[in-house]
Amino acid sequence: MIKIKFPDSSVDDYEKGISIIDVAKKIGKKLADDAIAARLNNELVDLNTKINKDSKLRIITFKDDDGKEVFRHSSSHLMAQAIKNLFPKAKFAIGPAVEDGFYYDIDYEKSLTPDDLVKIESEMKKIVEDNIKIEREVVSKERALEIFKDNPYKTELIKELEDEKISTYKQGNFTDFCRGPHVPSTGKIKAFKLTKIAGAYWKGDAKNKQLQRLYGISFPDKKQLNSYLKLLEEAEKRDHRKLGKELDLFSMHDEGPGFPFFHPKGTVIINILKDFWRKEHVKAGYTEVITPMILNRNLWEQSGHWDHYKENMYFTKIDDQDYAIKPMNCPGGILIYKTKLRSYRELPMRVGEMGTVHRHELSGVLAGLFRVRCFTQDDAHIYMAEEQIKDEIIGVINLTDHFYKTFGFDYKVELSTKPDNAMGSDQAWEKATAGLKDALDAKKVKYKINEGDGAFYGPKIDFHLKDCLGRTWQCGTIQLDFAMPEKFNLTYEGKDGKKHRPIMIHRTIYGSIERFLGILIEHYAGKFPLWLSPTQAIILNINDSHIKYGEEIKKKLEQNNIRIETDFRAETMPKKVREAQLKKIPLILTVGDKEVKNKTVAVRTLDGKIYFDIKPENLIKKMQEIINSKSSEIRF
Repeated sequence: MIKIKFPDSSVDDYEKGISIIDVAKKIGKKLADDAIAARLNNELVDLNTKINKDSKLRIITFKDDDGKEVFRHSSSHLMAQAIKNLFPKAKFAIGPAVEDGFYYDIDYEKSLTPDDLVKIESEMKKIVEDNIKIEREVVSKERALEIFKDNPYKTELIKELEDEKISTYKQGNFTDFCRGPHVPSTGKIKAFKLTKIAGAYWKGDAKNKQLQRLYGISFPDKKQLNSYLKLLEEAEKRDHRKLGKELDLFSMHDEGPGFPFFHPKGTVIINILKDFWRKEHVKAGYTEVITPMILNRNLWEQSGHWDHYKENMYFTKIDDQDYAIKPMNCPGGILIYKTKLRSYRELPMRVGEMGTVHRHELSGVLAGLFRVRCFTQDDAHIYMAEEQIKDEIIGVINLTDHFYKTFGFDYKVELSTKPDNAMGSDQAWEKATAGLKDALDAKKVKYKINEGDGAFYGPKIDFHLKDCLGRTWQCGTIQLDFAMPEKFNLTYEGKDGKKHRPIMIHRTIYGSIERFLGILIEHYAGKFPLWLSPTQAIILNINDSHIKYGEEIKKKLEQNNIRIETDFRAETMPKKVREAQLKKIPLILTVGDKEVKNKTVAVRTLDGKIYFDIKPENLIKKMQEIINSKSSEIRF
């Protein structure tokens, strides 16, 4: 007999060699039905795995992140088998699970169409009905190369592996080499939808062949799938690219792919975001600097960007010397720090910069404001003594929390640790990681650890915003850095009169102003709260005799810094109201005979409420209250 310990700390005896799925069945039928995979002694494994020694076991279901990944990776294999059945000459590259589903990259002579997706879905349903067993086999590297000899993509990947033993998964006539785990059989994948076809270069390199990438989403039942499809419909209505065009906020042009052009109304919002950022940072003890866009190669070599980030940078030559357009603001800020000897009395130094940066992104991944090549980073760098780390990180967490709550966002937090390409000593990384953990624990913030996903110069805390549709967006980050002060020989004079090395925090809250605007557009569906709306109110007249009074109201509002438009065209009132609603203007002010006589306005809100007999001075007072409080509600 062996002992198995479960997540609730209970321990039970089982026969040696029992499979995980049989353990699940003994616990209960529902758990066995819901089970997708398991963590056996913290290793993610198939349900058919045998347990031969005392172990810790956690059964994984679709509710777990691991469960979703296994389920959707299995779905990509299901799709691949269907493609193989319909298009036998297709060659398969990679087919992972991704955050919102799965995809498979294929090499096929014919461009697939939406009609082909329908055929593939139909074939997938047949495979699910057949409930084909998914079997794992471990083979030698030599045998794996033999199995996949006709597939150049698989053979290339196999040759790159150091392991001499390779796992394969077989379901019917389809075999893939894969780390796994997978669901036990195809019948487990009850509900799915193929969503789109896109192009993708092999290994993400534009020098390689372009493949066809087929995307899909899957769930254990149709109810969850239908809910997700409704979410997709709502997300499509909120698409910031569509709304950005309709609301005249920004545009993208072939003359500058990945470089957004902001129109007057979009620029209003950008400036409001910047003004809010500046005021809050002054309150929090930050100063602000501006650093150059282009700096010499030597600086980027010293910072480590030349070695670690070169493929994402743009370059130019000036006076026969190499220069780079900055992808990050920190090296320029460090040069300012070094302009004079610093004292411990100056620390912590909190220095912000609204710096425009440029990063090379492949054209295939550009996506409106969400993935651009030029953006404004709301950077700040904090220079501090080691004993100040905890308090400074808590300060940044508090400031970030204040920002996100102002915009109505919930968020989750992740801590990312040392990556493979890290610079700096293990000891420094351990100190830095412990510093971030201490601050999170002191604030009692729940967080997930992402092993190996830190920046090359330090571990980081990432903030993932949750919008009104439940989608998450990585925005703010706090990165603790022992390496950069070492590389640039940064010092300060301590109380003992000796030179000491400061520690740096790199941090952003918006992340990118442009991307944050895109998120806000989708979060609010273009209906910005009054304080953010580029046009806060519009005045409509019933006929020409009311224009003079309408102009008087406009002047009063403008004198009180309210952004106002008028629509005095000779159109019907319903048409003008409808057009104002399509522009998503928060307040529609109407003037007619009654309003002129009583010196009032009628106020209509976007949610359909109408308030009559509002005095202009009361309107202004109320609007200012709402704007100053940054409330998302408008009530009179």
